[in-house]
Amino acid sequence: MQKKIELNTFAKINSKQPMKIVNFSEKNSIINQYLAEMRDVDYQNNRLLFRNNIMRIGEFEAFEISKTLHYEAKDITTPLGISRVNVPTDKIVLATIFRAGLPFHNGFLNIFDHAGNAFVSAYREYKDAEHHEVGIHIEYLATPNIDGKTLIIADPMLATGGSMELGFKAFLTKGTPKQIHVCCVIASPEGIDHIKKTFPEDKTTIWCAAIDPGMNEHKYIVPGFGDAGDLCYGEKL
Repeated sequence: MQKKIELNTFAKINSKQPMKIVNFSEKNSIINQYLAEMRDVDYQNNRLLFRNNIMRIGEFEAFEISKTLHYEAKDITTPLGISRVNVPTDKIVLATIFRAGLPFHNGFLNIFDHAGNAFVSAYREYKDAEHHEVGIHIEYLATPNIDGKTLIIADPMLATGGSMELGFKAFLTKGTPKQIHVCCVIASPEGIDHIKKTFPEDKTTIWCAAIDPGMNEHKYIVPGFGDAGDLCYGEKL
Protein backbone atom coordinates (compact mmCIF):
# COMPACT_ATOMS: atom_id res chain seq x y z
CA MET A 1 0.00 0.00 0.00
CA GLN A 2 1.43 3.36 -1.03
CA LYS A 3 1.42 6.29 1.35
CA LYS A 4 2.67 9.85 1.38
CA ILE A 5 4.64 11.26 4.30
CA GLU A 6 4.95 15.00 4.78
CA LEU A 7 8.21 16.66 5.76
CA ASN A 8 6.84 18.45 8.83
CA THR A 9 9.11 17.31 11.66
CA PHE A 10 10.25 18.40 15.08
CA ALA A 11 13.42 17.88 17.08
CA LYS A 12 13.15 14.80 19.23
CA ILE A 13 15.77 15.32 21.90
CA ASN A 14 17.45 18.43 23.29
CA SER A 15 20.99 17.67 24.30
CA LYS A 16 23.83 19.73 25.68
CA GLN A 17 26.35 17.73 23.68
CA PRO A 18 26.66 18.90 20.03
CA MET A 19 26.20 16.36 17.26
CA LYS A 20 29.52 15.05 15.97
CA ILE A 21 30.29 15.60 12.27
CA VAL A 22 33.18 13.78 10.56
CA ASN A 23 34.21 15.34 7.23
CA PHE A 24 36.95 13.24 5.61
CA SER A 25 37.81 15.95 3.07
CA GLU A 26 39.33 18.00 5.90
CA LYS A 27 42.27 15.59 5.93
CA ASN A 28 44.19 14.00 3.07
CA SER A 29 43.30 10.38 2.37
CA ILE A 30 42.65 8.10 -0.61
CA ILE A 31 38.95 8.95 -0.24
CA ASN A 32 39.75 12.25 -2.00
CA GLN A 33 40.94 10.31 -5.05
CA TYR A 34 37.73 8.31 -5.22
CA LEU A 35 35.68 11.47 -4.82
CA ALA A 36 37.65 13.30 -7.53
CA GLU A 37 36.93 10.47 -9.97
CA MET A 38 33.24 10.38 -9.07
CA ARG A 39 32.87 14.12 -9.70
CA ASP A 40 34.57 13.90 -13.12
CA VAL A 41 31.98 14.05 -15.94
CA ASP A 42 34.10 11.78 -18.16
CA TYR A 43 34.70 9.20 -15.45
CA GLN A 44 30.96 9.09 -14.79
CA ASN A 45 30.41 7.42 -18.18
CA ASN A 46 31.52 4.13 -16.61
CA ARG A 47 28.80 3.07 -14.17
CA LEU A 48 30.82 0.14 -12.85
CA LEU A 49 33.70 2.38 -11.77
CA PHE A 50 31.28 4.89 -10.26
CA ARG A 51 29.51 2.19 -8.22
CA ASN A 52 32.84 0.75 -7.10
CA ASN A 53 34.01 4.11 -5.77
CA ILE A 54 30.78 4.62 -3.84
CA MET A 55 31.26 1.14 -2.37
CA ARG A 56 34.89 1.85 -1.43
CA ILE A 57 33.98 5.07 0.35
CA GLY A 58 31.39 3.05 2.27
CA GLU A 59 34.09 0.58 3.27
CA PHE A 60 36.37 3.35 4.59
CA GLU A 61 33.56 5.01 6.54
CA ALA A 62 32.60 1.63 8.01
CA PHE A 63 36.20 1.03 9.10
CA GLU A 64 36.26 4.40 10.88
CA ILE A 65 32.94 3.68 12.56
CA SER A 66 34.35 0.34 13.77
CA LYS A 67 36.78 2.31 15.94
CA THR A 68 33.86 3.80 17.89
CA LEU A 69 32.25 0.47 18.85
CA HIS A 70 32.46 -1.37 22.16
CA TYR A 71 34.87 -4.32 22.36
CA GLU A 72 35.57 -7.24 24.65
CA ALA A 73 38.38 -9.79 24.83
CA LYS A 74 37.64 -13.25 23.46
CA ASP A 75 39.76 -16.39 23.45
CA ILE A 76 40.08 -17.89 19.97
CA THR A 77 41.37 -21.44 19.45
CA THR A 78 43.93 -21.68 16.64
CA PRO A 79 45.62 -24.88 15.36
CA LEU A 80 48.60 -24.05 17.60
CA GLY A 81 47.09 -22.53 20.72
CA ILE A 82 44.85 -19.82 22.12
CA SER A 83 44.79 -16.23 20.88
CA ARG A 84 43.10 -13.48 22.88
CA VAL A 85 41.43 -10.98 20.54
CA ASN A 86 39.34 -7.87 21.16
CA VAL A 87 36.11 -8.17 19.16
CA PRO A 88 33.15 -5.78 18.85
CA THR A 89 30.06 -6.48 20.95
CA ASP A 90 27.64 -3.99 19.38
CA LYS A 91 24.71 -5.36 17.41
CA ILE A 92 24.65 -3.47 14.11
CA VAL A 93 21.86 -2.83 11.64
CA LEU A 94 22.89 -1.45 8.24
CA ALA A 95 20.09 0.59 6.71
CA THR A 96 19.86 2.16 3.28
CA ILE A 97 17.46 4.01 1.03
CA PHE A 98 16.59 2.63 -2.42
CA ARG A 99 18.04 2.88 -5.03
CA ALA A 100 21.14 5.06 -4.88
CA GLY A 101 22.08 3.69 -1.47
CA LEU A 102 22.60 0.10 -2.62
CA PRO A 103 26.31 0.20 -3.66
CA PHE A 104 27.10 2.43 -0.66
CA HIS A 105 25.33 -0.04 1.64
CA ASN A 106 27.29 -2.90 0.09
CA GLY A 107 30.54 -1.19 1.10
CA PHE A 108 29.41 -1.15 4.74
CA LEU A 109 28.26 -4.76 4.48
CA ASN A 110 31.72 -5.78 3.22
CA ILE A 111 33.09 -4.60 6.58
CA PHE A 112 30.20 -5.40 8.95
CA ASP A 113 29.40 -8.74 7.34
CA HIS A 114 27.45 -10.05 10.36
CA ALA A 115 25.16 -7.02 10.56
CA GLY A 116 21.41 -7.05 10.15
CA ASN A 117 20.09 -5.16 7.13
CA ALA A 118 17.22 -2.72 6.66
CA PHE A 119 15.81 -1.18 3.49
CA VAL A 120 13.34 1.59 2.74
CA SER A 121 12.25 3.14 -0.54
CA ALA A 122 12.26 6.93 -0.63
CA TYR A 123 12.46 9.08 -3.70
CA ARG A 124 12.04 12.68 -4.80
CA GLU A 125 8.55 13.67 -5.84
CA TYR A 126 8.34 17.05 -7.53
CA LYS A 127 5.17 18.95 -6.79
CA ASP A 128 5.43 21.59 -9.54
CA ALA A 129 6.35 21.62 -13.23
CA GLU A 130 9.50 23.66 -12.58
CA HIS A 131 10.83 21.04 -10.11
CA HIS A 132 11.29 23.61 -7.36
CA GLU A 133 8.96 22.08 -4.74
CA VAL A 134 10.24 18.69 -3.68
CA GLY A 135 8.53 16.09 -1.52
CA ILE A 136 9.60 12.58 -0.54
CA HIS A 137 7.60 9.45 -1.33
CA ILE A 138 7.94 6.27 0.75
CA GLU A 139 6.28 2.96 -0.11
CA TYR A 140 8.43 0.04 1.12
CA LEU A 141 10.10 -0.98 4.38
CA ALA A 142 11.97 -4.14 5.41
CA THR A 143 13.99 -4.13 8.63
CA PRO A 144 14.86 -6.26 11.66
CA ASN A 145 14.20 -5.03 15.18
CA ILE A 146 16.62 -2.19 15.97
CA ASP A 147 16.03 -1.90 19.73
CA GLY A 148 19.30 -1.21 21.53
CA LYS A 149 21.36 -1.67 18.37
CA THR A 150 23.77 0.55 16.48
CA LEU A 151 21.93 1.87 13.43
CA ILE A 152 23.97 2.92 10.38
CA ILE A 153 21.94 4.70 7.69
CA ALA A 154 23.87 4.88 4.42
CA ASP A 155 22.71 7.20 1.62
CA PRO A 156 25.25 8.77 -0.80
CA MET A 157 23.70 12.27 -0.94
CA LEU A 158 22.57 14.28 2.10
CA ALA A 159 20.89 17.20 0.29
CA THR A 160 17.75 18.48 2.03
CA GLY A 161 17.89 15.68 4.61
CA GLY A 162 14.22 14.88 3.97
CA SER A 163 14.63 11.30 2.74
CA MET A 164 17.14 10.56 5.51
CA GLU A 165 14.68 11.82 8.12
CA LEU A 166 11.74 9.85 6.73
CA GLY A 167 13.85 6.72 6.36
CA PHE A 168 14.87 7.09 10.00
CA LYS A 169 11.26 7.53 11.11
CA ALA A 170 10.30 4.39 9.20
CA PHE A 171 13.06 2.39 10.92
CA LEU A 172 11.93 3.69 14.32
CA THR A 173 8.68 1.75 13.91
CA LYS A 174 10.83 -1.33 14.59
CA GLY A 175 12.60 -0.16 17.73
CA THR A 176 14.86 2.50 19.24
CA PRO A 177 18.60 2.30 18.49
CA LYS A 178 21.21 3.09 21.11
CA GLN A 179 23.51 4.81 18.59
CA ILE A 180 22.94 6.28 15.12
CA HIS A 181 25.43 6.91 12.31
CA VAL A 182 24.22 8.98 9.36
CA CYS A 183 26.61 8.20 6.49
CA CYS A 184 26.87 9.88 3.10
CA VAL A 185 29.36 10.62 0.35
CA ILE A 186 28.51 14.31 -0.09
CA ALA A 187 26.47 16.50 2.25
CA SER A 188 25.10 20.02 2.03
CA PRO A 189 25.06 22.42 5.01
CA GLU A 190 21.26 22.45 4.76
CA GLY A 191 21.11 18.67 5.00
CA ILE A 192 23.38 18.63 8.03
CA ASP A 193 21.28 21.29 9.73
CA HIS A 194 18.14 19.24 9.06
CA ILE A 195 19.69 16.15 10.65
CA LYS A 196 20.66 18.23 13.69
CA LYS A 197 17.04 19.29 14.09
CA THR A 198 15.38 15.93 13.54
CA PHE A 199 17.76 13.27 14.92
CA PRO A 200 18.64 12.73 18.60
CA GLU A 201 21.69 14.92 19.02
CA ASP A 202 23.29 12.94 21.82
CA LYS A 203 23.18 9.63 19.90
CA THR A 204 23.94 10.67 16.31
CA THR A 205 27.17 11.09 14.33
CA ILE A 206 27.28 12.33 10.71
CA TRP A 207 29.99 10.88 8.44
CA CYS A 208 30.70 12.31 4.97
CA ALA A 209 33.48 12.30 2.40
CA ALA A 210 32.85 16.00 1.66
CA ILE A 211 30.55 18.89 2.51
CA ASP A 212 29.71 21.04 -0.52
CA PRO A 213 28.62 24.72 -0.36
CA GLY A 214 24.90 24.24 -1.00
CA MET A 215 22.08 23.26 -3.38
CA ASN A 216 20.62 24.63 -6.61
CA GLU A 217 16.96 25.45 -7.26
CA HIS A 218 16.25 21.76 -8.01
CA LYS A 219 17.64 20.69 -4.61
CA TYR A 220 20.75 19.05 -6.07
CA ILE A 221 24.03 19.49 -4.19
CA VAL A 222 26.45 21.87 -5.97
CA PRO A 223 29.06 21.14 -7.23
CA GLY A 224 28.23 17.57 -6.12
CA PHE A 225 28.33 14.98 -8.88
CA GLY A 226 24.74 14.77 -10.08
CA ASP A 227 22.07 12.15 -9.41
CA ALA A 228 23.74 9.21 -7.64
CA GLY A 229 21.01 6.74 -8.57
CA ASP A 230 21.15 7.62 -12.27
CA LEU A 231 24.94 7.45 -12.31
CA CYS A 232 24.89 4.02 -10.67
CA TYR A 233 22.03 2.43 -12.58
CA GLY A 234 20.96 4.64 -15.48
CA GLU A 235 18.24 7.23 -15.91
CA LYS A 236 14.71 6.54 -14.73
CA LEU A 237 11.38 7.61 -16.25
